[in-house]
Amino acid sequence: MMEPFDYLTGERFADVQMLRYRLDGFERLSLRQRMYIYCLAKATLYGRDITFDQFGRYGLRVRKVLEAVYTDPSADRQSEHFKALEVYLKRIWFSNGLYHHYGSDKFVPGFSPAYLHDAMLGVAPERLPLSDGQTAEQLWNELERIIFDPTFMPRRVNKVDGDDLVKTSACNYYDGVSQQEVEDFYARMKTAGGECPPSYGLNSRLVKRDGQLVELVWRVGGLYDKPLRQIVCWLEKARNYCENKGQQKVIDRLVAFYRSGNLTDFDDYSVEWVKTTEGQVDFINGFIEVYGDPLGLKASWEGIVEYKDIEATKRAQTISRNAQWFEDHSPVDPRFRKKQVRGVVANVVCAAMLGGDEYPSTAIGINLPNADWIRARHGSKSVTIGNLTEAYSQAARGNGFDREFVVDKETLRMIERYGQVCDNIHTDLHECLGHGSGQLLPGVDSDALKAYGNTIEEARADLFGLYYIADKKMVDLGLLPDDEAWKAHYYSYMMNGLLTQLVRIEPGRNIEEAHMRNRSLIAHWCMDNGDAMRLSLCKGKTYVEITDYVALRQLVARLLSEVQRIKSEGDFEAARLLVERYGIGVDRSLHEEVLARYRHLGLAPYKGFINPMLIPVTDDKGRVTDIRVDYSEGYAQQMLRYSEEYGTLI
Repeated sequence: MMEPFDYLTGERFADVQMLRYRLDGFERLSLRQRMYIYCLAKATLYGRDITFDQFGRYGLRVRKVLEAVYTDPSADRQSEHFKALEVYLKRIWFSNGLYHHYGSDKFVPGFSPAYLHDAMLGVAPERLPLSDGQTAEQLWNELERIIFDPTFMPRRVNKVDGDDLVKTSACNYYDGVSQQEVEDFYARMKTAGGECPPSYGLNSRLVKRDGQLVELVWRVGGLYDKPLRQIVCWLEKARNYCENKGQQKVIDRLVAFYRSGNLTDFDDYSVEWVKTTEGQVDFINGFIEVYGDPLGLKASWEGIVEYKDIEATKRAQTISRNAQWFEDHSPVDPRFRKKQVRGVVANVVCAAMLGGDEYPSTAIGINLPNADWIRARHGSKSVTIGNLTEAYSQAARGNGFDREFVVDKETLRMIERYGQVCDNIHTDLHECLGHGSGQLLPGVDSDALKAYGNTIEEARADLFGLYYIADKKMVDLGLLPDDEAWKAHYYSYMMNGLLTQLVRIEPGRNIEEAHMRNRSLIAHWCMDNGDAMRLSLCKGKTYVEITDYVALRQLVARLLSEVQRIKSEGDFEAARLLVERYGIGVDRSLHEEVLARYRHLGLAPYKGFINPMLIPVTDDKGRVTDIRVDYSEGYAQQMLRYSEEYGTLI
């Protein structure tokens, strides 16, 4: 029998609740596999400072200053200013910078400038991130505005239609350039890209020097040299414990890319990674996610180490084995379907270590690589991270959320019965097949949708999952228990898109994050274009009421067809109109009501994870005999240790 495990940590601050995740089955892996995971985990943790620097040019310096003040022995830890600084620092740790990880707004400190000024000057100078010859007072003058002026670099990612998205975003991917200059710069590159173009701009900062645009490439010997050297070092150590030659080749290709910075080397690595499916252990390590760039070009660094959940993977593999059937029966125009689906590999995994843009807040499903031509020619790999979804599920038990927002007891019972299994299936469909479905028409630029591309892509994958979770095929394949289960997921999804995701939005703000825009787009479009569902009022509270589930699925099919057309044809104007009309706006009175109901529950709208510690156990001759998993580390303790052990850039 499995021992009880406490997923809730008791660590809560601002709008965040910290959780733990369990490494189920880790002890059954061989020592070689556990050593492989350990070395990959070290490579994952060394990317932390890269992500901090990418998310804002001042993030690392502010973090270092606040950590010095926070750990100063003379600090009055009972003062209100110190307690406010602690919350502010914890939020910065959580978001890898000064901006909210979902909303992108700059954090507002609850302590005064005078307090931080005096606290900084009271810290020993050698503990501050001072530049050569810089005094503490000069450092204060450098940082005061970025911390305390709400109008200075106020958003990490700005996506407001009509703005210069580059100049008005604080992310550290550009310097001294405009949106038009960026678009023109990479458009010129793409004209010579051929049939298999690299992901231009993925691993560089674009800057203006002496009136010329220059790419500063992230590589060994270039930008981020120190952390990348450490990552390469631990990847090469991990190579000694690979399960097979394919994994060794993957590491070799990734190391070659980190050393050269050449994006064709990255494509070679991506192809090799897709092809390598044998073995229980796998990892993601690199410049991957483009959601933090308003133009969707530059990639944040992220890392995950994982190992297969053999039993749960049978579910995902059932879906992937039938990939061609799903593609052939999709409700989209046949011109946009793949005639031959290649290399769809799907697994349910246990995360063993999270890093960079996947830590402390992380995805529960991932599908890579992102390059459309690689997907078309070589396929993709998808993972559903089972131990994280389990942690979320266990932490939500009995919290009263569904009881507050679900329309009636019958629907609530349906969600309680089917909700978790449907969530898992939809994630599998979204990641395993949704992102890999469809095709671009010849000559269409994969970046044609620009700032709207991420939202449209997430909507496409979600709609694919929503359409097929309601198909009889799910029951025939043994993935759902009966023909009614899918309705539980339709209700939960639409409730989230119309109501409950609003708890993550600050009053007066619109929806900014791509996944949230996607859910809002789908739910509002379906409500606006049919009579299958509505918002109803009961005893002063607003609820989602679905009156015709079959008709709602038909609406999902219509929208999937249109979203795939937009993607396949690169129809920027149609994407813009769809997202701007349905994905962004917030009804202010409804928002106020939802926030009030949610506050009454006393819940935190965001969850994140504390990593377990992987500790080598040695014998009297210094040989590693085991890797022990320790879950005892606290949030602040872990963050300070990571800054000490894995801090490389300042």
